[in-house]
Amino acid sequence: MAQEFDKDYWEAHWEQATGHRGGPIIAPNPYLASETSGLVTGSALDAGCGEGAEAIWLASAGWQVTAVDISTEALSRAAERASAIGLLPERVHWVEADLGVWEPGRQFDLVTTHYAHPAMPQLDFYQRISNWVAPGGTLLIVGHLHSSDTPDHDASDHEHTHRQGHGQHHPPAEASVTAARITSGINPAHWAVVTAAERARTLTNRAGREVRLDDVVVRATRNAPMINSSVR
Repeated sequence: MAQEFDKDYWEAHWEQATGHRGGPIIAPNPYLASETSGLVTGSALDAGCGEGAEAIWLASAGWQVTAVDISTEALSRAAERASAIGLLPERVHWVEADLGVWEPGRQFDLVTTHYAHPAMPQLDFYQRISNWVAPGGTLLIVGHLHSSDTPDHDASDHEHTHRQGHGQHHPPAEASVTAARITSGINPAHWAVVTAAERARTLTNRAGREVRLDDVVVRATRNAPMINSSVR
């Protein structure tokens, strides 16, 4: 049976990691810095922010951030870490919400998500959050890469992780994608794909073990509306 990535799942996931509460700031995903380095700072939405590594990094870099996660525990940890480094509360707005039904009521200059998988199909989730990108804005997706090694069974068979490979990196099929699958859902009439890459990296997890992460990174820019500049 496929894993249901609902609120109960994510609360249990974070509560099982209680020994890490109050720990050091987690390094943000490296693709965040590389893919946003040329962007003008503005409003940003971090969809599925977890413990807040990416949201805190964005806010520290000058973005005005809305950070959303379904888990009360994860958001509590995120707020504690932001406070610990002296980040002004007004730089990040922490929101507890189910991204499958929540509506921000506005659009953002940057919408990004890193390894988030809510209780809805992965590609549908990406399509949903893409609607929140403002004209001229950027969508940045970092996800688990689906490959021949991706198991097609329940995530509970693994020490599955939501944040940056801090456990065994064995995402189930329903939480993994390929660059081609993501970009196939991006309408070229409305978007320009800037990055569509599948990459591997190695890091040391919280248990001190080296783990290999196979990632998919997609960045796209929403086309700004054309301005009628005809001269009579």
